[in-house]
Formats: sequence, structure tokens, C-alpha cells
Amino acid sequence: MLPGRGRTGAARPARLLGTRTAWTTVGDGEFFCPGCGGDRNFQRLTGRRRLVLLGVPVLPRGDTGPVVECAACRRHFGTDVLDHPTTTRFSAMLRDAVHTVALAVLAAGGTCSRTSLETAAATVRAAGFDDCTEDQLEALVEALAQDTGRVYDRPCGAGLAIELHEALDPLAPHLAPAGRESILLQAARIALADGPYTPAERDVLTTVGTALTICADDVTRLLVAARTPS
Repeated sequence: MLPGRGRTGAARPARLLGTRTAWTTVGDGEFFCPGCGGDRNFQRLTGRRRLVLLGVPVLPRGDTGPVVECAACRRHFGTDVLDHPTTTRFSAMLRDAVHTVALAVLAAGGTCSRTSLETAAATVRAAGFDDCTEDQLEALVEALAQDTGRVYDRPCGAGLAIELHEALDPLAPHLAPAGRESILLQAARIALADGPYTPAERDVLTTVGTALTICADDVTRLLVAARTPS
């Protein structure tokens, strides 16, 4: 087959005009790549488009980007992909959230019973704090009770609500509904470990549900479900 001719032998027209983008790196880091499905390095790029005549850039056509380029698959994404936490960061956020929720429930219960401490410690260890012990949690709850900058002496005081929202608000958008419900159920089982919900515990659990964007009806359903042995 002769160069410049198709399968029928007819000459292919040469492409005279086109556009080309020259990319410039303006930052880098690690992100969760939706193309690869895992944590990857990235480069943040901005570009300048030029009109190309016979392969030669001749006229500027304006700026483009910024975009995020995956170092592995080389695909380009909008910068909003950086809002999604990496797998490592997500695991840390989930672990810290479960720890905060467990402490909040224990603090709302007043005097920590051994059964509630054991349930809370097991929950926190399962979330990633492998060395968490009942004694550590009890010491933290006592320290919180003595911290005059926080309000733990009434149902979900301002300080406690702030702590819960700071831990849960950034996490909630990245959790599936089942994941959000799981956190609330774990908290409910800590509260139930030493008996029925107290008003303070119920108020904390309602705050947890709100921070996790679970509607009031579903919060009520889940608190009832937690009382049913699995």
C-alpha cells in the first residue's frame, strides 16, 4: 500500500489545522484515582492551547485546565477528584470518628461500667486502634469530664456536639448509607452495654445520626434495631 493512500488506493487528505495543548506542572501529591481505583501520585497541570498548522503551533487559543493527571494511568480528571480522600486518609478519618463517637457515648453515660468500656474498646480496636484498652478509654473520659472548656454535664452539650460534628461531618459524604448506619449502630450498642439508653445517651446518639446525615426516622429505627440481639 502506498503512503498517504487508503485501502481503496485513494489519497487521504492531509490534516492542515488542529489544536495542541502544552501542559505545565503546577503541583503534585497523592490522590484516589477514579480511573485506577486506588491511591496514586498525581500532577496538577494547567495548559495553553495553540492552533496548529501542519504540525506547527502558530496562534494561541487560550488557557485550559487546571486538570489532575494520574501518574499511573495518565488520565486527566477535574480538580474536584482531590476532594475525595485517599484510602489511607479515609481509613484514618473512619478510625478517628469511631474513637470520638465511642468516647462521646461513654461520657454521656456518666460513670463507665466495665461492660460499656469493654464494648467500646472492642469497637475502637476493630476500627483500627489495635492497642486501645478499657483503661485508656476510662482515663480519657475522666479527662474530658475535668476539662472545663467542654460541657459534658447535660445531654450532648455544645462542646460534645462540636467534637462529634468535627469528626463526622467530613466523613459522612464519603460513606455509603450502610457505612453511616454501621457507625450509629456501634455507638448504640456501646450505650446499651450497661442497660437501656439514658436520656443523655439518646441525645448523643441523635447528634451522631444528624452528623452522619441519617434522617430522624432512620435514627429511631436503628436505635430500636440495636436493642435486638443479632
